[in-house]
Amino acid sequence: MADVLCFGETMAMLVAEQTGDLAAVTHYHKRIAGADSNVAIGLSRLGFDVTWLSRVGDDSLGRFVVNTLQREGLDCRHVAVDSAHPTGFQFKSREDDGQDPVVEYFRRGSAASHLSVADLNDDLLSARHLHATGIPPALSASAQELSSHLMQTMRGAGRSVSFDPNLRPSLWSSQTRMISEVNALASHADWVLPGLSEGRLLTGYEEPGDIAAFYLDHGAEAVAIKLGAEGAYYRTALGEGFVAAHSVAKVVDTVGAGDGFAVGVISALLEGLTIEQAVDRGNWIGSRAVQSQGDMEGLPSRDQLLDAVALRRA
Repeated sequence: MADVLCFGETMAMLVAEQTGDLAAVTHYHKRIAGADSNVAIGLSRLGFDVTWLSRVGDDSLGRFVVNTLQREGLDCRHVAVDSAHPTGFQFKSREDDGQDPVVEYFRRGSAASHLSVADLNDDLLSARHLHATGIPPALSASAQELSSHLMQTMRGAGRSVSFDPNLRPSLWSSQTRMISEVNALASHADWVLPGLSEGRLLTGYEEPGDIAAFYLDHGAEAVAIKLGAEGAYYRTALGEGFVAAHSVAKVVDTVGAGDGFAVGVISALLEGLTIEQAVDRGNWIGSRAVQSQGDMEGLPSRDQLLDAVALRRA
């Protein structure tokens, strides 16, 4: 039985080696990208047995994606190779001043967008925990059906379910539909992990406490709201609180910080820590993520986590 089931799209990513307009860049290096697989990798590095459900094209980028995920320790036996649709990819600019990088996506009609309920089997549903985001349901109707089915089935079976809205407005037909669909999915989660701006858009409320109350009223057991450089706010039926961010000497790349936060919160809650301790771990891993070039390069190993905990106790 796997500890965690994650699903979604992993894309190949070509990252510029020079700053400036992507049109003028002549050298790139190849990595992978995808919020859902970032979390899967982060949990695997912390020692969890993680199963990855996805689809890739029958192409070199698909092989690169699967090989990379396997090297990170993910169980990729449930990644289908699709001979009719390609692996998605993206170009990403290099920014050395802490600014958000420019990302250009080439994912429409990708193999992963054809994920569906037909890709499921009983082995997948035996996982202890499911992590989901709002990205797969934005890719296609079949991926949306898969997301809803997985979340309802796993929670109905007594498994824990986490959900990060991870809004991608450009992938949705309208903002109204995005809000409706994402909130419907959040209602099937135990732990909801929005960013502050996402929570404001999705609920219509401004304050973190009101945003969290909205999701608690709709079925969540705990809500942790990312507040960027300030830290994070959490709320459960038993109480609420604020956890300050960890100091960062220099922000290198902001992409992946939210995924790092999710890794911290999910891992800690699965280990039986309190929600406050989980949010603090999320803040710490998020702070590591922004200090590294790349989407998941800053995610720590279990030894690095234990060393950091020991250092703070010293």
